[in-house]
Amino acid sequence: MTEDKDVIVVGAGFAGLRALKTFRDLGLDTLVLEASDSVGGVWNFNRYPGARCDVESYDYSYRFSPELEQEWRWTERYATQPEILSYIEHVAERFDLKRDILFNTRMAGATYDAARNRWLVESADGRRWAARRLILALGQLSTPKETTYPGQEGFGGQVIYSARWPRDGVDLKDKRVAIIGTGSSGVQMTPVIAAHAAQLTVFQRTANYSIPAANAPLTEAEDREVKAGYRERRERARNSPSGLGFVPDERSASEVDAVEREEAYEKAWNRLGFGFALTFKDILLNEESNQTASEFIRRKIAEQVHDPVLRDKLTPKGFAFGTRRPSVDSGFFATFNRPNVRLVDLGETPIEEFTAGGIRTSSEELPFDVVIYATGFDVFTGSLLKPKIAGRNGLLLAEKWSGGPVSYLGLSVHSFPNLFIIGGPGSPSLLSNVLLSSEEQIDWLEGLFARCDASGVATVEATEKAESDWVDHVNDRARQTLYLSTPSYYTGAEMPGKPRVFMPYSGGVRGYRRVLEKIAERGYEGFVLTSRETASAA
Repeated sequence: MTEDKDVIVVGAGFAGLRALKTFRDLGLDTLVLEASDSVGGVWNFNRYPGARCDVESYDYSYRFSPELEQEWRWTERYATQPEILSYIEHVAERFDLKRDILFNTRMAGATYDAARNRWLVESADGRRWAARRLILALGQLSTPKETTYPGQEGFGGQVIYSARWPRDGVDLKDKRVAIIGTGSSGVQMTPVIAAHAAQLTVFQRTANYSIPAANAPLTEAEDREVKAGYRERRERARNSPSGLGFVPDERSASEVDAVEREEAYEKAWNRLGFGFALTFKDILLNEESNQTASEFIRRKIAEQVHDPVLRDKLTPKGFAFGTRRPSVDSGFFATFNRPNVRLVDLGETPIEEFTAGGIRTSSEELPFDVVIYATGFDVFTGSLLKPKIAGRNGLLLAEKWSGGPVSYLGLSVHSFPNLFIIGGPGSPSLLSNVLLSSEEQIDWLEGLFARCDASGVATVEATEKAESDWVDHVNDRARQTLYLSTPSYYTGAEMPGKPRVFMPYSGGVRGYRRVLEKIAERGYEGFVLTSRETASAA
């Protein structure tokens, strides 16, 4: 027998739990399917040493409960993975969310049944459900790359993927360790592992910009101050471009006096972390302005690395700051001054194969006990395209997106009625505080669902024109920035064979919210709302 639900949510990370809480409070019979054995999403898997958020703790948290805001005590400006996971577990327990979550349940596929106006959802082990609405809260960074090299199966040591770090930990003390990759994960784990390993070798393909986290313990005075003005802080974040609460200087960086600009960059460098990109309004819009920020960061990197050859290899060149997502680090560059840390430039000496005792590059064989892949994810679409999702007339989402993802608002896809994506391509997503952006979308869907149920609407489907117009708008906004100048996961360049299109929406958190509000005010413009009677007759 197929169990019937009002809403099925796929994924029990931050977005999935928020969706469950919101839709359940709306009176909807809601079920969450979660592939793992616990809540947390990416924070349940990314347990590598040094893992932490690059958004400040007070902002990377739920806004729906003032009581929760007041009772939870963050300990650091940028929370570590264990603290974030503890927070998520606390939320799940406090609001009794786990009773509506099926763990160890991976969605294998979903098919839209037009005759019944239901999504028929099947798990990998053959269980089935039917739902009026299907919410995909699968996350943007939840499908790791399956990176391998020839000979890996014969390697005598341990191979670990950072996104699947063993829960019982890994003893790296006095070990010879390799880290392949210098994206956010590699940058975060390098200083921590270097302090314990006998020898650490970091394999780098492309040097990237990184800003110091300026992390610090949160004092009681800071905690009281934030909690006294939490509502105002939330509103500042909602009305900022990134959802971080930072408001850029409205002047062009290229037009500001050099001394004043240097002072502004210095101040941002020592405090803003990821928000450094918002020091001036046009750092990501104007090449000349971006060059001033890029040069400042290069100078800062140079100050941290003693060896001139290493310094040159660790300095990003040939692309604008921010066009690849910058890292936020805690001592990454200075770590290469340690005698037990070495950098291998894969552009000069690429990896050829694993051997029984280590890795052979084009110039030498290096012995290792542990090799760690920090090579990233199939971002934005990887997790969305893994299940077999079929809309009207059997159209597969993978087929619809064969040339790149298309959607209306990043939320809805034509030919896939009552299917909604949280944090998907075409929304601010990873160009923002993704938790805030997810909550904006879920709150908007709450209003949509309430309207539909009150007025007898059975199906909601984006029109083909609205979808096409939104894709054009996303591309138009991207062309106004520098993002398209650099191959990155923003453009699908992280995976071979992936369509090269700009994935997120660069119009900002505030701009995106205003679009959502306007569409709702106009009776959900761009959607076809079909009544139960009409849908049944069809």
